Amino acid sequence: MKRPVAVVGVGQTHHSARRADVSIAGLVREAVDRALLDAGLSHEDIDAIVIGKAPDQLEGVMQPEQFLAGALGAHMKPLLRVHTAGSVGASTALTAVTHVASGMFERVLTVAFEKQSEGNAMWTLSPSLPFTPPLVAGAGGFFAPYCRAYIAKTGAPDHIGPLTVVSARENAMRNEYAHLHETVTVEQVMESIMLWEPIRYLETCPSSDGAVAMVVASEEAAKKGPRKPAWVKAGYSFAEAMWVPGRDQVSPRAGRDCVKKVYDAAGITDPWNEIDTAEIYVPFSWFEAMWLENLGFCDEGEGWKIIDRGEQRFGAHLPINPSGGVLCTNPIGASGMLRLGETALQVMGRAGEHQVDGAKTALGHAYGGGAQYFAIWVVSSEL
Repeated sequence: MKRPVAVVGVGQTHHSARRADVSIAGLVREAVDRALLDAGLSHEDIDAIVIGKAPDQLEGVMQPEQFLAGALGAHMKPLLRVHTAGSVGASTALTAVTHVASGMFERVLTVAFEKQSEGNAMWTLSPSLPFTPPLVAGAGGFFAPYCRAYIAKTGAPDHIGPLTVVSARENAMRNEYAHLHETVTVEQVMESIMLWEPIRYLETCPSSDGAVAMVVASEEAAKKGPRKPAWVKAGYSFAEAMWVPGRDQVSPRAGRDCVKKVYDAAGITDPWNEIDTAEIYVPFSWFEAMWLENLGFCDEGEGWKIIDRGEQRFGAHLPINPSGGVLCTNPIGASGMLRLGETALQVMGRAGEHQVDGAKTALGHAYGGGAQYFAIWVVSSEL
């Protein structure tokens, strides 16, 4: 980056299946107000706004950024909309970072949201693609074959997915903003109905209403703030074509190349021992093992073994998704930014009850589309 960039404020809503108490504008404003309060700033201090969300069909409101300008405080200011499917929240945050890194802006407000209760996510995520049989089964139907391929490739036992869910639910109990606040056992998960082999009902993410916002700032502006910031050491977005012969759908090359760029830029050579905690995008339980490998935390075929040994649980060697992650909170357009915002809170030391002791370096990750869009950053407590 041309100049240092930091996160100086983070705000999010309480997430639930239906936020009937607020409009889309009200939901967004709730997160924005909390982020500005956290940063000790007002709308007058913001130079530009970057907003992101998933497909507009999720609410049935096209181009919502146009009518949200007032709620965002974007009147007579630069406003940009970002869309990269499920990774959009993270891509939006990284776009705000590049805005500041460019030298054009000192402080940028970035916001992501979804009010899924006002639309139909299953219909939206069940497209009829050319020259392919219709899935009409939502995202789970699309990704289940990826999970089956991982199991066949690595020999992972059936209980790994349920173990991942148990850990996520335990973590969410410490997060006051999480959607799902109910622990489960491995037995309960395995007894829940099979939706898309090998993904059971309790191994899927919820459908949530929610929003998140962050304020990113230049070094000079960050040092004027009331609190210790989270410094963005590196961040990149990558994409790859979905229909390419020989494409590795279990461990996509775009994810591997993206995280390598991030590690190289951040000076990380041993992520398993240099990263203190990570928030990774896990909408279905088996993706945690898959992403542990794709992100370079372990060798191929070792991700499920980390989960089996419990080394990714809260208080263990590398706590994964201490907030509960996407398995417990999933306003799709905001889920990626929640991953990044949670890592910022961790290195700031302000994650509340789900704070990881001694967290100084954290990785935030999101993916979207057919596991073809990736957005990743590393943040640190040190400049």
